[in-house]
Amino acid sequence: MKVKVIEDRCISCGYCASTCPEVFEIEDISSVKENAELNKYKEEIETAAEGCPTGAIEVEDE
Repeated sequence: MKVKVIEDRCISCGYCASTCPEVFEIEDISSVKENAELNKYKEEIETAAEGCPTGAIEVEDE
């Protein structure tokens, strides 16, 4: 699984980090935490991506 935050779309609303704090963090913008267990939180990641108001989160299954 690959998860990417498209930086120029992110408005730092915090939805992803509140939905899945194990994977996403907000500094200036959202990012995927280093060494995050993506497969473990697949459902939460997909919820965050679907709820992102700007569509800034891309999820790919490998």
